[in-house]
Amino acid sequence: MLERIIERVDFGDALIILIVVFATVSFWRGVWGLMDVYLFPTKRILSLAVSVIISLIILFAISMYKGNRRKRSKK
Repeated sequence: MLERIIERVDFGDALIILIVVFATVSFWRGVWGLMDVYLFPTKRILSLAVSVIISLIILFAISMYKGNRRKRSKK
């Protein structure tokens, strides 16, 4: 069974996936590092709370935007 899986895997695609995963993790590690330095660096709990609030506002805004686009496309 493992042999059949290995025959089907394109190792070029697997390499690209590994590179993309590494790039994504590195990007978010950098973003979090910058937030640790610049967003209330001496007040950890406040920094975490503000991060959560900002992310919820952004997600809510995206949700509202998508909802409005769907309504317009149905007309």
